[in-house]
Amino acid sequence: MYQVFEIVFPIFAIVLLGYAYARRFGPDMASANRLNLEIFTPALIFSVLSGEGFELARYAELALAAAVVVLGSGLIAWPFARLFGYRRDVFLPPMMFNNSGNMGLPLALFAFGESALPAAMILFLVENTLHFTVGNAMLTGHVNPLKLIRMPMLLATLAGLVVAVLQVQVPGPLHQAIDLLGQIAIPLMLFALGVRMTAVDLSDWRIGLAGAVLCPLSGLLMALLALLLIELPQLQTAQLIVFAALPPAVLNFLLAERYDIEPHRVAAVVLLGNMASLAVLPVVLLYVL
Repeated sequence: MYQVFEIVFPIFAIVLLGYAYARRFGPDMASANRLNLEIFTPALIFSVLSGEGFELARYAELALAAAVVVLGSGLIAWPFARLFGYRRDVFLPPMMFNNSGNMGLPLALFAFGESALPAAMILFLVENTLHFTVGNAMLTGHVNPLKLIRMPMLLATLAGLVVAVLQVQVPGPLHQAIDLLGQIAIPLMLFALGVRMTAVDLSDWRIGLAGAVLCPLSGLLMALLALLLIELPQLQTAQLIVFAALPPAVLNFLLAERYDIEPHRVAAVVLLGNMASLAVLPVVLLYVL
């Protein structure tokens, strides 16, 4: 139990610090979030993918299993959205697209060590790519390929994969500089998550509570199904189960706000889902560890 506490405490401590600081000083995180999306996170992606020992073929089955979890969670949530009378474009995306960046990457680091970061990055990339393609299509009805290829995270992914596949040797000082930039990404993600939580109210607690229960359950059900169909190494199996139990991504709220798709209701799902993860994730970690 203490091992689980050691894993989750740093994560939730930084989130709580961001929340407390924002309640007191109300910082504008727009520039910091943009820097994280356009510089720090792409640097982290490239650093991990281009690092020594990264073998893309080792993670093909994990990527497929992650896609099953993400897309299958939406299929499970669909009849519940109809049953409760929720709009599909409001309820389904938070059930599908989880906090694999803000919470998934640090959880992998603290729970399984640095050697688990490549697999965690694959899970993050699968979820994030599906979010900006399938998720965007769910909200807007279309996908813009020109916008996708200009995304810094996608460009960093492609560059990292080229380096890994072709075994290109990145100069040491350059790789160290990129690695330093990438080290900013995870703590900034957690701090920004805490800041974002101050902007959410609980007036739509019913849909939030439904999402808080269904999100980890649907993810875990699909992870078990994926593991029946796809054989993974023990460490990747543990990481997939933790990935499946992650709460909704804050990006769901940001996109709902951008496209004006009941952002207050999406915010309630995101907030209560992340609050529920305080209970869900320790239980899941106890199981996999």
